[in-house]
Amino acid sequence: MLELRPNCECCGAILSPSSAEAYICSFECTFCAQCGGGVLRGICPNCGGQLLPRPARPEAMLLKHPASDKVIVRKEGCTATAP
Repeated sequence: MLELRPNCECCGAILSPSSAEAYICSFECTFCAQCGGGVLRGICPNCGGQLLPRPARPEAMLLKHPASDKVIVRKEGCTATAP
């Protein structure tokens, strides 16, 4: 089950569990649309994997399986360079 992390790892922008602005890789590294699609050009800076829009969890299922509250921000910021 996806963690639905609450923020962009680059800029720290808050991303709600239903946000259409959230992008993830296969390891669930999470980025906003501006960072994931713009700065990073669709490539995860952590693993080099593809960043894709994160699916939303229906509200009823969020009650049963809540989103993560674990905040992760890259100390070194983000660039378009893969690892």
